[in-house]
Amino acid sequence: MLKTSIQFEKIISECRDLFSKKLQDYGAAWRVLRPSSITDQIYIKVNRIRTLQMTDVKMIDESEEGEFIAVVNYSIIGLIQLEKGFSNDFNENKDEILSLYDQYAHEAQALMERKNHDYGEAWRDMRISSITDLIYQKVLRTKQIEDNQGVTIVSEGLDANYFDMLNYAVFCLIKFSEKENNIEHQII
Repeated sequence: MLKTSIQFEKIISECRDLFSKKLQDYGAAWRVLRPSSITDQIYIKVNRIRTLQMTDVKMIDESEEGEFIAVVNYSIIGLIQLEKGFSNDFNENKDEILSLYDQYAHEAQALMERKNHDYGEAWRDMRISSITDLIYQKVLRTKQIEDNQGVTIVSEGLDANYFDMLNYAVFCLIKFSEKENNIEHQII
């Protein structure tokens, strides 16, 4: 499981790098989004991934990997918004935003390590398309919880769903990375 933790950190570092660059370009423009809008952004991304997985024709030159990175980053944005609430202003302290990003990435990794232990890294034997479907299911659950004003009877809340979507997307990115590394080794 040490290998998974190292891979997780590498993927999160790549996601954070893109997040940080976009924070420089746009500021924290996403701070004006209500949580339901963030969930819908994740819905758009995972729906596109599913479409790409089920068709041979791609009309926009963006990869599944890029969409999974977006799922990771929007999940962290969702967690930040749950903590801070949405704002009518997006002039935020960039260092504070990156600190919150790191905090939630760390919490996600700790959760992943606990679940990985209990589930025996079962995700490694799953197809990327199946993990994608699990993310899709989590998005739909999140939308339902939001439609219920965040009230659940026995289910986990919004934050748990964001953490699961984040971790599932990282699993897919790890699988893509391993697949790419295997292809490179075969070429050499």
